[in-house]
Amino acid sequence: MSEVASLPTVLVVDDEVRSQDAMRRTLDEDFTVLTASHADDARKQLERYEVSVILCDQRMPGLTGVEFLKEVRERWPDTVRIVISGYTDSEDIIAGINDAGIYQYILKPWVPDHLLDTVRTAAEARVLQREMHRLDLELRTSTPVLRQRTAHKLEKARNTFDFDRIERAAGSPLDGVCEMAARVARYDLSVLVLGESGTGKELLARAIHYASPRASGAFVVENCAAIPDTLLESELFGHKRGSFTGAHEDHPGLFQRANGGTVFLDEIGETSPAFQVRLLRVLQEGEVRPVGGVRTVPVNVRVVAATHRDLEQRVREGLFREDLYYRIAGISLTVPPLRERGGDIEPIARRLVREVSAELGRPGAELSDEAMACLMGYPWPGNIRELRNEIARAVALSATECIEAQAFSLRVLHGQAGLSATAQATPLPRSGTLGERLDAIEAMILRETLLRHRWNKTRAAKELGLSRVGLRGKMLRFGLEG
Repeated sequence: MSEVASLPTVLVVDDEVRSQDAMRRTLDEDFTVLTASHADDARKQLERYEVSVILCDQRMPGLTGVEFLKEVRERWPDTVRIVISGYTDSEDIIAGINDAGIYQYILKPWVPDHLLDTVRTAAEARVLQREMHRLDLELRTSTPVLRQRTAHKLEKARNTFDFDRIERAAGSPLDGVCEMAARVARYDLSVLVLGESGTGKELLARAIHYASPRASGAFVVENCAAIPDTLLESELFGHKRGSFTGAHEDHPGLFQRANGGTVFLDEIGETSPAFQVRLLRVLQEGEVRPVGGVRTVPVNVRVVAATHRDLEQRVREGLFREDLYYRIAGISLTVPPLRERGGDIEPIARRLVREVSAELGRPGAELSDEAMACLMGYPWPGNIRELRNEIARAVALSATECIEAQAFSLRVLHGQAGLSATAQATPLPRSGTLGERLDAIEAMILRETLLRHRWNKTRAAKELGLSRVGLRGKMLRFGLEG
């Protein structure tokens, strides 16, 4: 089997070249992306390379996506299987969830951020699952001494995600959030995590799970915004054999598979009122009724939900059930956006550089002072997800291990929506002495010039009529360089 690269490999199977190209552009910074236009080509790729995740379109010439993924499950069971299709195919997808072992169903038109997040999670799940299986096998077949060592490794694997993994600076606004989360983790209360997309809500949810008495149980994730109600019900609550065309055997839902553990319901604010009724009953009664079933199945799970929506406002608008809101919001935690915790940017950025450079096979990469200053001056509307993508781009484009500001996109270099927002947030000073007002204006001009020249001090100094030493002195004076 050939090695493609150190990055996890994703195989995109789609007969439309434009769809292949769109998915490649979305994924190629984080993964090695292979493509195939039909099942025969995909088989050749799977035989040649070690594929972590396969993305397969449902409608293709010959075999459907589900039919092909059934074959993949039999021949390459370690590969995580994701199918992409439209609402009209939902019944076929539901029927194939169990037979094909489909990890996730992504609706068209897919959203790049959601596709990338889903594939990342799938790849991580594959790594963790293989490690857990390996350790479990060692635990059952080794000598007493080795069993003790393996048990320690297994416990360490289960605690991969904890509060210490949530990177932040000393005195960060996240300290209070993590402190409260750690206190409530030990109690079997439902938790609602609020915050913008990309702030790390799932990471906090995982930390809560692994700090709880349920740590040895499963932690399962479902994005409620990604799939239609019919499929969501089957995925969460399961279905019975014969409940619809193609349901050849019983399929346990995520609530049953997570029995004794935690279910993380992401983007719960996007669910329909009809689904909310079913979910409320499950949470109240502690039992699920599979689609097509007449008997209920008891389940013992903890629910952690998350949303970027203002659920209280949606309750007032009649878009979210008030009784369900109070059921899931036993404890509410809000993860602040990155722009409100600027001190966290540096430690998060340095950690991301270490992780991304290792993934890309360029260990040792680090940020220059100018690059860090540039990152610190950007508002990051996409939060940590956007920061990670920008760092991956910079690591890939940098010719040396030292990443300079020039490697960042123009959006970040120029402050983008950020520059006009920064200008609005820092208008010309209307108070203070003449010297203080002139200093404020000078600092604004220096920053704007440096951003425009991508933090190239030689060009900025030349435009401003300063020596390079003089420019550096002013930068230090106004705190424009770390």
